[in-house]
Amino acid sequence: MGASDVVAQLGSLVAEPVGLLPARQQMALSLGWHIVLACFGVAFPAMILVMHLRGLVRRDPVALGLAQRWAKASAVLFAIGAVSGTVLSFEMGLLWPGLMGTFGDVLGLPFAFEGLSFFIEAIFLGIYLYGWGRMPPKRHVLMAVPMALAGIVGTFCVIAVNAWMNAPTGFRIVDGAVVDVDPWRAMFNDLVPLQFGHMWIAAYMVVGFAVSGVYAVGMLRGRRDPHHRLGFIVPFRFATVAALVQPVVGHLLGGNLGERQPAKLAAFELAETTESPSPLRIGGIWVDGEVHGAIDIPYLGSLIARNSFTAPVRGLDTIPPENHPPINTTHWAFQTMVGVGLLLMLAVLVFWAGRWRGHDPLRWPWFLRFCALAGPLAVVALEAGWVATEVGRQPWIVYDVMRTAQAAADREGLWWLLGVTVLVYAAMTVAAVVVLRSMARRWRAGEVDLPSPYGPEARLAGGTTGDRG
Repeated sequence: MGASDVVAQLGSLVAEPVGLLPARQQMALSLGWHIVLACFGVAFPAMILVMHLRGLVRRDPVALGLAQRWAKASAVLFAIGAVSGTVLSFEMGLLWPGLMGTFGDVLGLPFAFEGLSFFIEAIFLGIYLYGWGRMPPKRHVLMAVPMALAGIVGTFCVIAVNAWMNAPTGFRIVDGAVVDVDPWRAMFNDLVPLQFGHMWIAAYMVVGFAVSGVYAVGMLRGRRDPHHRLGFIVPFRFATVAALVQPVVGHLLGGNLGERQPAKLAAFELAETTESPSPLRIGGIWVDGEVHGAIDIPYLGSLIARNSFTAPVRGLDTIPPENHPPINTTHWAFQTMVGVGLLLMLAVLVFWAGRWRGHDPLRWPWFLRFCALAGPLAVVALEAGWVATEVGRQPWIVYDVMRTAQAAADREGLWWLLGVTVLVYAAMTVAAVVVLRSMARRWRAGEVDLPSPYGPEARLAGGTTGDRG
């Protein structure tokens, strides 16, 4: 069913409700803040599991100490993420009643599984923290497996909803009503495998570069003990695989974007008119229907977007203006994501090329400085990717079915709610930084076991030694 038919059934272009702008701003804040914590929920348990297994197999107290400390840091981040995730669950109904009221039956299944996954992850994280020195070692390390799997399943469920919003399926609309709902078909829609893969890999990039960056800073400050080297190399290996695989997955995800969401692709490529072959445009801005200041690289636009040197990329002039996304925001977000991703990929290639040639890149101050910045850069790429995905879908909240203006709440007072949310998130950010820095400072001072709320007391066989951070 085409956009014009469905919009006519659901209510054609309506005046923007008073709650649309604050709802958009609050959702952007909440999602942009929570997604970083969600990355740690996905990737950090796997890194903890690998480090713990290394410690058991090699009888390495340094690896065991790192696994325990990472788990305690993960608990702090999980607790804060629980707050922001709860806020998001309320926001879906409060800010977007048109979406949830119309498609609640379609989206209920993945949201239910996401909540179940959250509780499973919380339970096993608690058991894992409590189990240090209290459970047989082989049984204890197994507690990290369901913790890691639950984080992956929960993320899959959330991404399934977003993928459905980009490629809706599993229902029909008859006389303006949603009928023949198939929640399984909606959850396992055609777009979810690649979109989930893209997000899953991004989580390993963010956490891998962020955690290794912490130890890079420590090495810059003279802490070059085995604790810091191992703390760097394990997450950096995860980040390496993610950085090398991500461009391939991203390319596959965008393979049929020209047919699926032509306006988004045109904004990505800043395609003013349909061109064959289409150039790759670096930079540039869209002003009054024209592109200014872009650098064109012939043929590459068609090759990247259509896997052909000559296939055309549909121009914005062929798409009704009311269906255009915010073009400059979409274009620059996409280019930021790709540019930062390529830079991080280059960094890991430099590291492993140096190792292959017999050098130790961890003794290169310039490389450690870059690694200290790699975590924030990975977050920038993550946020830019979500901006490109979400802003590029506009003006649709459910593509080609429901416009964002139709889904937003038409009520006063949402600006006040946004202000309160900003204050709450700012307070949680400060609290997280203070707690994590306090933990790191006490570990460097030689404390092995930190009391509640950082985790139960535990005793590592053999203890840990050296300057810790």
